[in-house]
Amino acid sequence: MKSLVLKLVRNALGQLIIFIDFITRPQRMTRSEHLQGEVDLQSKDLTLYQFHACPFCVKVRRSMIRLNLNIELRDAKNDEQSRQELLEEGGRIKVPCLRIQEGAQVTWLYESKAIISYLDQRFGVQSNLPESVESA
Repeated sequence: MKSLVLKLVRNALGQLIIFIDFITRPQRMTRSEHLQGEVDLQSKDLTLYQFHACPFCVKVRRSMIRLNLNIELRDAKNDEQSRQELLEEGGRIKVPCLRIQEGAQVTWLYESKAIISYLDQRFGVQSNLPESVESA
């Protein structure tokens, strides 16, 4: 009985988190068409393994929206193949986890703060992108 109550509370809180995220969604960074194309090209080798209602995953997804990044999302909770990839290649089932592929090298970055810091450094206003970025 106790585990059923905890599951109901967890599900309710998850839905509340998703709702609050939806109504407070950040504004997307705007870039020139050329620069956005560069960002899209650079971010195609990134994949975020996540759970939809996880507050730390929501935090990372909000940063992705703010930075206007098109990063593939994989549901490590409901998609068994994604869950298995995370375990076998990343080493553990823990979300959020950003899979970063640079050529033949793959890095698995855990922890929302570390992921957000990486995304900000790579794609934020102060990044080394070829042309200046303007905020909306």
